[in-house]
Amino acid sequence: MTDTQKKPLLRRLRYALETVLVYILYAFFRLLPIRAASGFSGWICRSIGPHLPSSAVARKNLARVFPGKSADEREKIVAGMWDNLGRVLAEYAHLHRIWDYVELAGKENLDKARAGGGPVMFFAAHLANWEICSIGVKRAGFNVYPVYRRPNNPGVEGLLRYARGTGSVGLIAKGAAGAREMLTVLKNKGALGIMMDQKLNEGMAISFFGRPAMTAPAIASFALRFECQVLPVRIERLGGVRFKITVYPRLEIPRSGDKEQDTRAILTEINRQFENWIRERPEQWLWIHRRWPD
Repeated sequence: MTDTQKKPLLRRLRYALETVLVYILYAFFRLLPIRAASGFSGWICRSIGPHLPSSAVARKNLARVFPGKSADEREKIVAGMWDNLGRVLAEYAHLHRIWDYVELAGKENLDKARAGGGPVMFFAAHLANWEICSIGVKRAGFNVYPVYRRPNNPGVEGLLRYARGTGSVGLIAKGAAGAREMLTVLKNKGALGIMMDQKLNEGMAISFFGRPAMTAPAIASFALRFECQVLPVRIERLGGVRFKITVYPRLEIPRSGDKEQDTRAILTEINRQFENWIRERPEQWLWIHRRWPD
């Protein structure tokens, strides 16, 4: 067997083992009370995560974004990030009951958006347990379709879709087919949920913490084309499994007639809001993303 033939075989074997492990962990955390599952997983990841290679990316990002913080302060953020990420992993098994631990602020903005009719887009960042954002929007009466990136391992996608189903009427995977689904939802005056803070290799270079970062322009393009309402949704972990969702007033969509200029203005405002949220609770954001080109 050649090296070229071995690689797909080894990948399939790795994916199979990962899939078994993920299902075992999901079942284990589902058996535990939510507080115990979240706390235990947070402790495990906080203990191991800072020693993983991906933490080097987090430290590099933090040094660039917060040059005024000491090394010890940045290290506390890294540990807090892993604690939060570990908790999120365990909380997937409890998304169907997690709303009992969430408080909602800005309900009046949801009510205005629903009364306004027409398509709506909600945007959020990978802060705290970001999966709760769509749950809150759905509970407010919106038939929301979260947009997500398919996992590299197809074996775990079914489990993730099952867990995420609590917060949606349907899920849309990124890609050409997903783009068509998004268009259909908006044409039918539905609602999309979009995460806007991940690394991209294409898009528009928009300032993020003072450095250009490739940012997906789809939300701005859709807003201009369909006259969508665009609402920011923030999630915070208040401690343990207590959360707060804040829905902010709809963005003012510029309409200068220059599509590129208007798109850039919308994306700049979105990144500005993300910056503010992350500065307030930096340990709750995923610093292991390679968000900026080196």
